Amino acid sequence: MLAEATNPIIRWEYLVDEWDRIETALVQHIQLVVLGVGLGLVVASVLAATALRFRWTTAPITTFTAFLYTIPSVALFGLLVPYTGVSTTTAVIPLVGYTLLVLVSSILAGFRSVPASVRDAAEGMGLSPARRMLTVELPLALPFIVTGIRVATVTTVGLVTVAAIIGEGGLGRLILDGLRRTFLTPMTVGASLSIMLALILDLALWSVGRALTPWTRHGRRARR
Repeated sequence: MLAEATNPIIRWEYLVDEWDRIETALVQHIQLVVLGVGLGLVVASVLAATALRFRWTTAPITTFTAFLYTIPSVALFGLLVPYTGVSTTTAVIPLVGYTLLVLVSSILAGFRSVPASVRDAAEGMGLSPARRMLTVELPLALPFIVTGIRVATVTTVGLVTVAAIIGEGGLGRLILDGLRRTFLTPMTVGASLSIMLALILDLALWSVGRALTPWTRHGRRARR
């Protein structure tokens, strides 16, 4: 009982005294998530476009992204340190790699879900392949893509905390600090903010996806 009294889950004075540190950790966490998912989306788009254009590359690309996903995050961070040092780059590279399997799969699934009749109609209207992709296929593929981005984002929020082992973990640094000092408050604050951040980002992306694809709502209402 005495230990619990002297080491409570939350010490509110900690939030006041260490707010600058907490804010810095939160900002860094968000930056790493945005960098990881943003760069991952760029790389995944190139890989998916290659797979859609050259069907024989689909298996090698998905196998490669699946292989990256199976590498333990702690091991990958450790392997990169001798080459990229203790830096943001060392944190971002694995974060990008872990998003690729989900993002590539969702992009491929989205574009392959477009009915052949829709493509034929677009071709019949004289649309160029690039315009057909941007104005017809991409909008129809968006629900799959947004779902993939949501999954990748929530996963990345959790993975960023692991980067604390190289000093770049955002909120994970608070958790690690609490573990080292057996101090519950930093752990609670870091873990709670990580969970809240994941939920907020997921809700924000869901809202964006819903706004970008209003026809999906109309379709559901029509079926009712």
